[in-house]
Amino acid sequence: MIRKLYPILLLSLALTSCSEDHDSDYENIDLTERINAGGETTIFSTTTNAFSSPAPNLTAAETDNHFIGDLLFEASFVTAPAQVNPGLGSIYNNSACINCHPRDGRAKHPTNVNSANGLLMRASIFGTDEHGGPVAVPGFGLQIQNRAISGYTPEAEYIVTYTTKTETFADGTTITLRKPDITLTDTYIPLPAGVMLSTRLGTPIFGLGLLEEVPEANITALQDINDADGDGISGKANFVWNPFTHQTELGRFGWKANTASVIVQCAGAYVEDMGITNPIFTLESGHGQTNGGIPGTEPEVSMETLEKVALYCKTLGVPAARNTDKKEVKNGAKLFAQLDCAKCHVPKQVTGNASVAALSNQTFFPYTDLLLHDMGEGLADNRPDFMATGTEWKTRPLWGIGLTNLVNGHTDFLHDGRAKNIEEAILWHGGEAENSKNKYKNLNAKQRSDLLEFINSL
Repeated sequence: MIRKLYPILLLSLALTSCSEDHDSDYENIDLTERINAGGETTIFSTTTNAFSSPAPNLTAAETDNHFIGDLLFEASFVTAPAQVNPGLGSIYNNSACINCHPRDGRAKHPTNVNSANGLLMRASIFGTDEHGGPVAVPGFGLQIQNRAISGYTPEAEYIVTYTTKTETFADGTTITLRKPDITLTDTYIPLPAGVMLSTRLGTPIFGLGLLEEVPEANITALQDINDADGDGISGKANFVWNPFTHQTELGRFGWKANTASVIVQCAGAYVEDMGITNPIFTLESGHGQTNGGIPGTEPEVSMETLEKVALYCKTLGVPAARNTDKKEVKNGAKLFAQLDCAKCHVPKQVTGNASVAALSNQTFFPYTDLLLHDMGEGLADNRPDFMATGTEWKTRPLWGIGLTNLVNGHTDFLHDGRAKNIEEAILWHGGEAENSKNKYKNLNAKQRSDLLEFINSL
C-alpha cells in the first residue's frame, strides 16, 4: 500500500528526534492552509456558538432550509396525542436531537447516567444478521432505552462503576486515569445470556456533509489492512448495510463507522434515541413491549423532516483553526507528525462533486482517515459492528476539539467520556497507537505542552 504523504509528514522525515527542541524548526512549518479547516464552509467564531453557525457559502435557499432543519433538530418530542411534536417513546433515551448534541457539540459523561443526557448503550448478541451487522438482543433490540412514557417500563437502568490505572511519563510525572464500566440493572425482562454492551456519547455534528462527500476511493486508498509498510498501523474501512439505499456501502459515521450516510444517522437517532418512527425505520425501537410503527401506518416524522435535519447537519460551518503562527503550535504540529499521530488523524481531505454545491470540491482539514483502527484492550468494548471488531474504533476528527470547553463546558473525550482532557485521551490509546502513546510519554513537559497546544488550536 502506498500512503499519501502530506506536507507535514514529509517535513517530519527531515527533522530531528522528538527528544530535541530547536527554535529553528518552528519557522519550517506553515499551517496557513489549515486555518480554513472546513474549506469554504469555515466560520471564524470563538464563541459558544462556534459549532452552530451555517456554512457561509450556502445559497439563500440552502440557508433557509438549514434554519428550518435547525428548528427541527432542537424540537422536543412529547407523548401522543399532542398538537406539536407527538410520538415520543414508548421507550426512549432522550426527547430531542439537541439534547444528545448540546450546542451541536459533544455530550459529557454524566454525573447521573440515568438522567436525560447524551449517553446511551448499544447492545447485541453473538453473530451477524442477514446484512453482516450486529444481531439485536431479543426483547431489547440494538440499543437499551432507559426511559419510558407513562404505561411503559424502561428496558433497564444503567449502573456505573469506575476502575483506575496510572500512567507514568519518562520524567516521572504520573496521571491516574478513570474508566467507567456501565452495566444494566432492573431490566424489564431477564436479559439473555451473552449480551454485548457498548457505551456511546453524542459527538459534534458540524462538518458531516464534508465527510460524506470524500470519495470512497480516497478513503480506501489509505487502508493498510495487513500492515504492508510495517509501521504497526493498519487501518481498514467498514462496509455496512444502508437501509435507505438497500445496499452495502462504506461506513463513515458513528464511533465504529457503522453508518453510511448522514440521513441514515439521523433516522437511526430518531427511532433508537427517541422512539420516533420514520420512513427509513418504520418500527419503534426495542420490539419487546412496543407495537408502534406497524408497517403501513404513517411514520411519526416525514421524509421531508429527515431531509431537512440531515441538511442541517451537513451544512453547519466548521470552526477555523486558531493560533497557527504561534511557535508552540508549530512545534506541536511537528511533534504530531513525529509521533505518527497524523498517520490515523490524517490532516487533509478533499470532496468531489456534491449535491449541495457548498460542499463540492472542498479542501478541508478534519484530521481523520475515516478508517477503523485497533485501539487495544484498554479501549475495547468487545462488541463487533459490521466489519469493526471489538477493539476497533473509527478515527475521530480533531477539528474544533480545542473549542469543546468553551462550547460545551467540559473536556470529556473518547466514546464513553472517560478522558477528562486531551492528554488523558492520548494515554488511553493502545493497539496500533501504542507506539505513539509511548513516544508521547517520553516527551519532556515543554514538548507535551506544545503538542497539546497544537491539538487545542484545531
